[in-house]
Amino acid sequence: MSVVPTVRGPVDSSRLGRVLMHEHVFVLSEELRCNYPRRWDEEERVADAVAKLRALKSRGIDTIVDPTVLGLGRFLPRVARVNEQVDLHIVPATGYYTYTELPFFFQYNGPGRLVDGAEPLLEMFRTDLEEGIGGTGIRAGLLKCAIDQPGLTPDVERVLKAVAATHRSTGAPVTVHTSAANRSGLVAQRLLAEEGVDLTKVVIGHAGDSTDLDYLTTLADAGSLLGMDRFGLDDALPFEQRVETVVALVARGYTDHLVLSHDAACHLDWVPEDRIQATNPRWVFTHISDDVLPALRARGITEEQIDTMLIHNPRRYFER
Repeated sequence: MSVVPTVRGPVDSSRLGRVLMHEHVFVLSEELRCNYPRRWDEEERVADAVAKLRALKSRGIDTIVDPTVLGLGRFLPRVARVNEQVDLHIVPATGYYTYTELPFFFQYNGPGRLVDGAEPLLEMFRTDLEEGIGGTGIRAGLLKCAIDQPGLTPDVERVLKAVAATHRSTGAPVTVHTSAANRSGLVAQRLLAEEGVDLTKVVIGHAGDSTDLDYLTTLADAGSLLGMDRFGLDDALPFEQRVETVVALVARGYTDHLVLSHDAACHLDWVPEDRIQATNPRWVFTHISDDVLPALRARGITEEQIDTMLIHNPRRYFER
């Protein structure tokens, strides 16, 4: 057993219950929100988030992992305010989310930069994990990085290496946003392994966007968990194909490598909410409980296998 940091305080890993391993409370362009407040109604958004997370809890989900980090508008005081009203564990993350370049601060500060010195990402990540995020005292429970269609750009590599170094020194587990289209999970996995990361403590995020079983089993054979974590995002991969991929992996003996989620958010300001609902009406927190699990059961997936994906695999990931 291990203690897992959550927004409401530390929780024993044995008490996480059923876990969705990749969900967001808020994904915001925080600088725009601060400077153009007419675009945002704080009370409305908090109430909406509370309602959506209560609906999720009513389906028997006990914990969500929220990999909202720098680059995605992380603001823990708002999440904490929501969590005060919902009996749900929320595990926050540290890291940096970029597909290409880091902001100017990092261009000028760090090893070999204009202001030569220690890598600032390392101090930031360690502080979030060991002391708390943004003066809240809420500690991060995992590390997050990303590699997408642009591939391993210099700054993406810099973030991955900083995540790896922090993992080595703290033991914190890692989740990586990847692109199934260009199989970037393999690139991330190779670099992290070279940097000394325990791949059994790595979730290859958005692996479930792929139906390529050779790609998926290669990732799993190296030790990592596969994030079957975009259920509801049907325009990226239809529902039936996502379900059948999980069924096929279970049939091949990979149940111990699968975690489930939606990658949904209470509010995402990248595109209008009505457009999200028009293109992906099932991209909501309750989709797995209401639609995916019944579909898996109908295809022969057992309750024991579902518990492995929702309870035992997440617990093992967080135990050190």
